[in-house]
Amino acid sequence: MERFTISLDEKLASEFDRLIRERGYLNRSEAVRDMLRGKLETLRVQEKQALYCVASLSYVYNHHERDLAERLTGLQHDHHDLVVATTHVHLDHENCLETVMLRGKTEVVRRFADALIAERGVRHGQVNLVPVDAEAGHGHGHVHSHPTT
Repeated sequence: MERFTISLDEKLASEFDRLIRERGYLNRSEAVRDMLRGKLETLRVQEKQALYCVASLSYVYNHHERDLAERLTGLQHDHHDLVVATTHVHLDHENCLETVMLRGKTEVVRRFADALIAERGVRHGQVNLVPVDAEAGHGHGHVHSHPTT
């Protein structure tokens, strides 16, 4: 483990300590590590350095909207190689929340997520991409994904 020191003005340090308490971190070091990991993952994705990723795609839609549920299901079936699992939650009489877990090449996952979110009638769509290193599954027919940070 490598150590380094940073200086913060009193106001920033106080706000940071409040954030640490609210989020339940045990100390500043854990909070800083999480922030660095998050920023590095974001940069890897933005700079197209992350070849593979795992992702969660969440969105809300009105299931009464004409053919929307069928279109969304069709998109997922068309990309069955990316879709690991889908969770469907009924929010009320009209609205549903779905979360789709994805795994694959980052650019392909991003294009799929963008296309699904862009479907007419989908609201509140958001994707969270996590860069991973992918390696063959040691002869047991699947891929192992390790977070990059």
